[in-house]
Amino acid sequence: MASSKRRRMKLQIGAAFLALALSSCTGVPSPSPSAGTTSTDKPAVPDQTFNFGTPAMPLGLDPALSNDSESYRVTRQVMEGLLGVDPSTGQTIPLLATEWSEGEDGLSYDFKLRDKVTFHDGTPFNAAAVCSNFNRWYTLTPAVRNQAPGIMFKSVFKSFSDNASLSIFKSCSAPSAKEVKISLTRPFTGFLQALTLPAFAISSPTALDKQKANLLDRKLDGQAVSAYASHPVGTGPFVFSAWTKDKITLKSYDGYWGDRGQIATLNFIPFDHPQGRLDALLSGKIDGYDLVTAGTFDSLVKHGMQIVQRDPFSVMYLGINQAVVPLQKLEVRQAIEYAIDKESLIRKFFMDNTAQASQFVPPKLSGFNNNAPALGYDPAKAKQLLAKAGYKGEPLKFYYPLNVTRSYLPTPEKIYAEISRQLTAVGFNIKPVPVDWEDGYLAKVQSSGDHALHLLGWNGVYSDPDNFVGTLFGERRGEFGYNDVQVFSKIDRARGMPEGPERNAQYETINAQIAATVPAVPIAFPISALALSDRVEKYPASPVLNEVFTNVRLKS
Repeated sequence: MASSKRRRMKLQIGAAFLALALSSCTGVPSPSPSAGTTSTDKPAVPDQTFNFGTPAMPLGLDPALSNDSESYRVTRQVMEGLLGVDPSTGQTIPLLATEWSEGEDGLSYDFKLRDKVTFHDGTPFNAAAVCSNFNRWYTLTPAVRNQAPGIMFKSVFKSFSDNASLSIFKSCSAPSAKEVKISLTRPFTGFLQALTLPAFAISSPTALDKQKANLLDRKLDGQAVSAYASHPVGTGPFVFSAWTKDKITLKSYDGYWGDRGQIATLNFIPFDHPQGRLDALLSGKIDGYDLVTAGTFDSLVKHGMQIVQRDPFSVMYLGINQAVVPLQKLEVRQAIEYAIDKESLIRKFFMDNTAQASQFVPPKLSGFNNNAPALGYDPAKAKQLLAKAGYKGEPLKFYYPLNVTRSYLPTPEKIYAEISRQLTAVGFNIKPVPVDWEDGYLAKVQSSGDHALHLLGWNGVYSDPDNFVGTLFGERRGEFGYNDVQVFSKIDRARGMPEGPERNAQYETINAQIAATVPAVPIAFPISALALSDRVEKYPASPVLNEVFTNVRLKS
C-alpha cells in the first residue's frame, strides 16, 4: 500500500511540474494542422530527427483494414480524413474539409474541400478522390472482409453494398471538384464524429489501384495484408519512407498544406517489453515512448523523466465467447464476474487513479449509467452459481497476448496469471493459450473460434457512446458469440436519435441491459501515460490518441 501512495504522490508532483512545460489533452490546446500556424521560434523547414518508442509493430498500414492502435499511430501521420479532432474538447474541426453542412432531413452532408492539396505521389486531392475511397470501403468484398476482421466501416455503417438495405451509407457524389455530398439511408447522430476516425483517412486512389489494396495476398505477422498496407500514400504531414524489422521511418512532406512542425525524420521503434522502452529512453536511444506501466513509473520519476498522462478513454475487459457451450448459461458468466477481484487487479497492475469498470462506456461520456448492475467480487457466490448451472469442470481455453503493451492492457501476462488464479480458485478449469501479439492475436480472438475467454480492450476513437457499445455489441461478432437482438435494435435506434436527454437515457438503458447479461466482464478504465526526455517541450497527448507529430515541440 505504501508503494501505491508513493506513486500517487509522484504523479501529482509530476503533473504540477509538467503543467508549466507541456500541453496535454486537459491543458492548452495544441494548434490543429488546419490552422496553418507559424512561429518565429522554430525553423521554417523541419530539420530534427525524433525517435519514438512503441510497444509493437503495426498490423498493417491500410487504416481501412487495420484497427489496432499502433497501425493508427503511424497512419495518422501519413494520411488525413475530412475532419479532425480538437485536442482539448474532442469536437470535430476542419481537416481536408474546410466547411460542412447537414441536410434538413439528416440524410445528407455537404463538404467543401481544402484547395491546393496533393497526395504524396502527386495525385490531386479532390472530390473524386474522396468518393473513390468511400466507394472502396462500401464495396469491400466478402473475401476481403473475412481476411480482415474488425473493419471499422462495418462497425460504423453496419453493412456493405452487397447488403445495401442494412447499410447506413448510401452514396458519395461530387457536385464539383471541391464539393462532396455523402448521403445516408437513415439519420446517424455520430456521423461527423465518426469521420474523425483514422479508418476513414483518404488514400491516394492512384496508390490504392497501383498497389492492389484489396488484394490481401501476403502475410505480415500472421495478418493478411496487401502491398498497399506496407506503403500507404496520403496527404498528411509525413511521407512513408521505410519499414524494416527494427523501425518504421517517415519523412516530412515538403508539399504539405499545413504546419510542418520541427521534425524532418520520424522513427517509430518497437520494444516488446516496458523495461526495454524505459532503458532506451534512459540511454538516449529514443526521445519518448508510450504506455508507461506501474512497474516502471518509479524509475522514470527517479531519473527525472517527464510523464504526460492522458484522460482515460479506454476500457479493459475479459471477453467471453458464448459460442462455447458452458458459457451459454448466464449463471456461468455471472460466476466469472463474481470470481474477479477488480480492485486487486487495478492495484497491482494499473496506474494510480485507474477506475473500476462496471460497464463499457467511460464515465466522461454521455450515456454512462451510474446505476448499471455490478455484481462485485464474491467467490462464494461464484461457486454457488457454478453448482446451480451444473458446470462439471469442462476446460475453458483462455487466450492472452504475449510481447505487447496496450493502453488498456499494460502487462498482459501478469494480468492473465492473476485472473486465471482467481477463476481457478472458484472451480473453473482454465487452459492457457498464449499467443504472440504479432502472430495474429487480434484476429484470433475477434473471429469465431475456440477461445472461451480472452483479454482485450477498446480505446475510444471518437466522443460518442456508440463508439463503445455500438462497436463492441451492436451486432453479432465472433469475439463474443453475443446475439441479443433487442440490444442490437436499441443501439440501432439510439444511433439516429438527436443529442439530448432522451438519447442519453437510451444508452443508459443499453448499458444496464448489456451489464445484466455479462457478454464480457469490464474490469477497468485505465490511465495511460507517455514518458519523454528533457528534449521535448510539448507533446500533444490526446485521450483518443489523435497525436500528430507536427505538434511536438522540441527545445532549441
